[in-house]
Amino acid sequence: MADSLMLKDELALISGTGHPDLAKAISQCLDVPITDALIDRFSEGEVRVKIKANVRGKDVFVIQPTCPPVNENLVELLVIIDALRRASARRITAVVPYFGYARQDRKDQPRVPITAKLVANLITTAGVDRVLTMDLHAGQIQGFFDIPLDHLYAINVMEPYIRAKNYQNLVVVSPDVGGIKMARGYAKRLGAGLAIVDKRRESPEATKVMHILGEVKGKTCLLVDDLIATGSSLVEAAAALKDAGASSVSACASHPILSGPACERIQDSVLDQLIVTDSIPLGDKTAAGKIAVVSIATLLSEAIERIHFEQSISVLFDGVPG
Repeated sequence: MADSLMLKDELALISGTGHPDLAKAISQCLDVPITDALIDRFSEGEVRVKIKANVRGKDVFVIQPTCPPVNENLVELLVIIDALRRASARRITAVVPYFGYARQDRKDQPRVPITAKLVANLITTAGVDRVLTMDLHAGQIQGFFDIPLDHLYAINVMEPYIRAKNYQNLVVVSPDVGGIKMARGYAKRLGAGLAIVDKRRESPEATKVMHILGEVKGKTCLLVDDLIATGSSLVEAAAALKDAGASSVSACASHPILSGPACERIQDSVLDQLIVTDSIPLGDKTAAGKIAVVSIATLLSEAIERIHFEQSISVLFDGVPG
């Protein structure tokens, strides 16, 4: 790490209430304290923010994934940014490991919004100077912002964990056609085979597996995806791989939303393990035993430091999907 005194003098970290544990871990990695701020609610529910320390002329990083409750965390992020802008911060970077509304990135039906673009506009209008995020659901969302956006990949922290498992005859599997690029990146980094689950979406939350493209019989299969919501697609894909003769099936996902019955489905499924990051607070969801968590704090802290010192962060992208 660079000189900690220089970081403490010029860089400020602000934590929203979305994921304070991740903010603390980043603070420890950088050896920079979290700036004191009042972030709570008025009696009627309105977000109330007051930055208690002087941030005039500082390079401020606001750590706030827009995870569930999405609307609460999003509005809180916007209000924090506005408070910092009015407090004369030199530069404001929104560190949003999980970008909510990312699945609404196009008009796939008549008379529906492109909410990901709307959220990008809101964040930009609030006064942020740049955004740092990870594994967007759709890569084109980067183009929704008219300000600099740095897009990190969880594969940087997933790969060492997966290698330590020493999987034999490994095949990386994309759970759908849209995830081929990510799966190919994992397969290349791990020196593994590649397969694809062809599925048909029956509703926004339900899919049906139709075919498996690639050789999985007798193989150790690793499903990779950017996020897991209810877990139905993942569990069905795992069952299809087992039916096709896979010797074992595990999975990894960058963003563990794990809403509704997701944890129970995973626990009752044929999956041996689900590997996720801490981009979203998990609470007691890991208690089931099948869910392992790898931290992105080091990855984010290195990116923050490089952004602060105006250094390239392309070294963090080596060998990732792209």
